[in-house]
Amino acid sequence: MTLKDVLAKAYNGETLSIGDIKQILMASPEEEYQIFELARLLRNRYFDNTAYAYGFVYFTTYCKNKCYFCYYRQGNKAAPRYRKTKSDVVDLACKLAKSGVHLIDLTMGEDPYFKEHPEELEEIVREVHEKTKLPIMISPGVVDPVTLASLKDAGGVWYALYQETYDRNLFSQMRYEQDYDTRMELKLQAKNLGYLVEEGLMTGFGDTIEQQAEGIFHMGEVEPSQIRTMTFVPQKGTPLENMKKSNSNKELLMIAAMRLSYPDKLIPASLDVEGLGGLKKRLNAGANVITSLIPPEEGLAGVSQSELDIDNGSRSLNQIIPIIRECGLELGSHEKYQKYILKNQSTVMV
Repeated sequence: MTLKDVLAKAYNGETLSIGDIKQILMASPEEEYQIFELARLLRNRYFDNTAYAYGFVYFTTYCKNKCYFCYYRQGNKAAPRYRKTKSDVVDLACKLAKSGVHLIDLTMGEDPYFKEHPEELEEIVREVHEKTKLPIMISPGVVDPVTLASLKDAGGVWYALYQETYDRNLFSQMRYEQDYDTRMELKLQAKNLGYLVEEGLMTGFGDTIEQQAEGIFHMGEVEPSQIRTMTFVPQKGTPLENMKKSNSNKELLMIAAMRLSYPDKLIPASLDVEGLGGLKKRLNAGANVITSLIPPEEGLAGVSQSELDIDNGSRSLNQIIPIIRECGLELGSHEKYQKYILKNQSTVMV
């Protein structure tokens, strides 16, 4: 099957195979234009030229894990450590809500403090939800089923838990001493509780095209409502700090492959890899959510890039709107975003 045949399948809404996705990821520079053009067409078919923006509050950078790729891994003395108070988190979330974002993403490392005091995490989620009136995405890592349920009751709408790779071997190398199946099962438990799930892959850390294609194909098995990919950025003080940094070309093709495989899913363009300067090409590859909007000068860090474009205000809504419009998109209404949530919630309960 040629790439032309694969694109015809995607255009007609047919399911793409692992081999089809490989064809997309192996595209030549000359073929990329056709792929990105179709990705935009399918995005606009399902989302009417609409994009959404997510506010990001990384409220604790303490973590018990030792992931080889993560700046905030346990024991990394180079990483900035902080744990924001509940009032700090609520204040930050309210500032983001006032700016016009559609969702508040409450992200944390697997902080031992909150593992021991899950009721405090629940209080943060509840108060942010009550004060902002916005949907909440929780990114607390692996939590026990009771905590997962309590966070849903407190106002959690989305549960983000990224597998990063669907290759078990590679997973064990990247997520040191963590269990592959536990993460998969927790996503399914979250869906049973009524959460919408965000799944994610990483690229640029030694993964092959075969592994990338398999990841994109298999991520559909957890029926996520939002899917993403990000390029690995080597981090100081980690086992992979000396790995050569990849360019973002593969990430762009993976965004497009995700759009062609799952045209009705939200797909983020993260500001956390290349900042504001990398937004346009990610939107033009088929993304329709802008993530990692962070209020300036509030002491918050990013994940892949802890400081990039934060304190100069470039990760703010007023900075991204002109770029969204350059890409032929408009910021969607809160009502339209809520409609997407309700439509997807009606399908997740088992």
